[in-house]
Amino acid sequence: MNPSMIPWHQPIISILLCGLSLTSAHAEEPAPATADAGFVSLFNGKDWEGWDLKIKNGDPELAKKVFAIGDGMIHVFRDLPDRYALDSGTYDTHGMIYTKKKYSRFIFRFEYKWGKKICNNFGTYQYDAGCYYHVFDDRIWPKGIEYQVRYDHEKDLNHTGDFWASGATFQWYAGKDGTFLLPNEGGKSQPIKGGEHLASSKAEHHALDGKWNRCEVIVMGREYAIHKLNGKIVNMATGLSVGDGLVGLQAETAEIFYRNIAIKEFADAVPMEEFLR
Repeated sequence: MNPSMIPWHQPIISILLCGLSLTSAHAEEPAPATADAGFVSLFNGKDWEGWDLKIKNGDPELAKKVFAIGDGMIHVFRDLPDRYALDSGTYDTHGMIYTKKKYSRFIFRFEYKWGKKICNNFGTYQYDAGCYYHVFDDRIWPKGIEYQVRYDHEKDLNHTGDFWASGATFQWYAGKDGTFLLPNEGGKSQPIKGGEHLASSKAEHHALDGKWNRCEVIVMGREYAIHKLNGKIVNMATGLSVGDGLVGLQAETAEIFYRNIAIKEFADAVPMEEFLR
């Protein structure tokens, strides 16, 4: 079945029509994640247990320079020069760290903040990284669905929370400005497309202020995916064309730090309305 033809269930529509709003107070720096019920840490802060590293040129030693560990965090591009391979056209250090395990129904949490180093095709995509999930081909770049992590400093425009469809499709809703909008606020079903699906224009985020952003990806197999940023829903899709896969974090154009990486799995799908209350 074409995912664009998969209808939302009536209870979900009822919740959306009750006046759910994405408007929020200005985002504050999130506190470090604690042992919330059911969440399991995926990164021990010391080594790559449970993870695989992969970069474009396939060099495992260079991959360790791209993905370094320090102070209990993942520090991308720590061991590379401050302006590495800018607009060189090669981009050998594009890469991902992947979980060794596949996941289907889960909440995946992580926090990130930007550093100062810039690399690769920064001139085109500015501060760019991301989280992939439902990965079914782990090449660089992978096939799956991406929770985009990106900041366009030239336009002062947030892209964190965008969907990026790479070999996958889903049903998505947007307003007249082309950014995600809930149906009760006027969002309309959009044609299936590859590439970028913009997060809500109301998304609150930390750009280059040195503060942490907290990200959540809530996924229930093929049923739906919700993207949250600093505690607020900023994007959502239903009728995913793929139902499980690896989860990964990305290195692309700029120095970035990741921490508090954790996951909570579900044996059965949780109705979407539980997360939209």
